[in-house]
Amino acid sequence: MSAVATLPSADAPAAPAVKERRRTPLLMGGLAVGVGLLAGGWTLLHLGQQTTDDAQVEGRVMNVAARVAGQVRRVPVVDNQRVAAGDVLVELDPEDFAARLAAAKADLMAARASADSAKAALALTERTAPASLTQAEGGLTSATSTREAAKAAITQADAEVAAAVSRQAFAATNLGRARSLFEQQALAQADVDLRQTELDAADAQLEQARARRLSATAALTGSSGGVTLAQGRLTAARTTEEQLASSRAAVALAEARVQQAEASVRMAELNLSYTTVRAARAGVVSRRSVEEGQTVGPERSLMAIVPRDDVWVVANFKEDQLERVQPGQRARVRFDMFGRREFDGHVESLSHGTGSRFALLPPDNASGNFVKVVQRVPVLIRLDGTPDVELRPGMSAEATVYTDAP
Repeated sequence: MSAVATLPSADAPAAPAVKERRRTPLLMGGLAVGVGLLAGGWTLLHLGQQTTDDAQVEGRVMNVAARVAGQVRRVPVVDNQRVAAGDVLVELDPEDFAARLAAAKADLMAARASADSAKAALALTERTAPASLTQAEGGLTSATSTREAAKAAITQADAEVAAAVSRQAFAATNLGRARSLFEQQALAQADVDLRQTELDAADAQLEQARARRLSATAALTGSSGGVTLAQGRLTAARTTEEQLASSRAAVALAEARVQQAEASVRMAELNLSYTTVRAARAGVVSRRSVEEGQTVGPERSLMAIVPRDDVWVVANFKEDQLERVQPGQRARVRFDMFGRREFDGHVESLSHGTGSRFALLPPDNASGNFVKVVQRVPVLIRLDGTPDVELRPGMSAEATVYTDAP
C-alpha cells in the first residue's frame, strides 16, 4: 500500500452548492403554485359572497316617561328586570288628580242641570208663545171694541147735551112767559113756580148730560191707552220665532257646556290613569334613573324598555361590496358571544345613504384637502325565525350575504 494519502480534488466542495442553487427555483415555484392554489380555493369558496365583521345587533330602545308631572310614590322595578306588557313601572301620587276629577264631575253635573233647565224653558216657550199670540190678538180686539164703544158713548152724550140744552131753553122760555102772565095777573103763582121747577130740572139734566160727556171722553182716552197696550202685547207676542230661536240657542249653549264638561272629566280621568306608568310592551328594564320621592314630568326619561323579541343585525358593508347585494338575499350571521355558531337570515333592506352622511357632523369633501375614504353603507339583516339565544342590542357580529341566489 502506498504511504502517500490521496488528496481530494479542488472541485469537490462546489458540488453541494450547485445542488442548492438548483433546488431553490423548485421550492419557489412550488410555493407559488401552493399560494395560487390556496388563493384559487379561497376565491372559489367565497365566490358569490360578501362578508364584513363591521356588524352589530340592533334593537328598539323605548324610553319611558311620565305623561303628567307629579311626585313618585313607588318604583316596583329594578334594572335588568324582565317585564310584560302592562306591568306597573312607576306610580305617582294620585291625590291631586283625584281632586281635579271630582271637581270636573261636579262641573259636569252643573252643566247638565243647566241644560235640563234650558230644555224646559224651550218646551215652555213652544207651548206658551202661540197662546200668548192668540191672547194678545184677542186683547187688541177687545180694546178696539171698547174704544169704539167710548166713541159711541161720546156721540150719545153729545146728543143728550144738545137735548138738555133745548129742554133748558124751552123751560126758560116757559118761565119767562109765566112771569109775564103773572105780572098781568093772568096766571097764578103756582104756575110760575111750576115753570121754575121745570127750568131747574132742565138745568140739572144739562149738567148731567155734560157730565156723561166728560165721562165718555175719559172712557175714550182710557180705551185708547188700552188699545196701545194691547198693540204692544201683540207686537211682543208676534216675536214667537225669535223667542223660540233664543231658547234653542240657549239649549245648544247648555249642551255645548255639557260636552265641554264631559271632555274635562275625560281628561281628568286620563290624567289620573297616567299616574300609573305601565310598560307599553314586554322587554327588559334598562337605565332606570328614577327613585321614590322625586318629582318627575313628561320631559324626563325615567327608564328604558328593551324588547327581547324585536332585534336585527345591521352590517356595514363597504360601498364596493354592494354591487350585487339586494333585499331578499340569503345571509348568515355569527355573533362574537356565541363563537363560530351561524344563524340564518336574509337581507331586508339597504340604507339610502352612507353611515357618515347620517352622522352628527357629516363630512364635507369640498373643504380642505380631499382624501378618498371608502364609505360603508348599513344593510339591515333580519334573522329567520326566533333564535334560541338571547340577542342584546350592541353585540358584535360578522355577516355574510350570498349574492349568487336570493
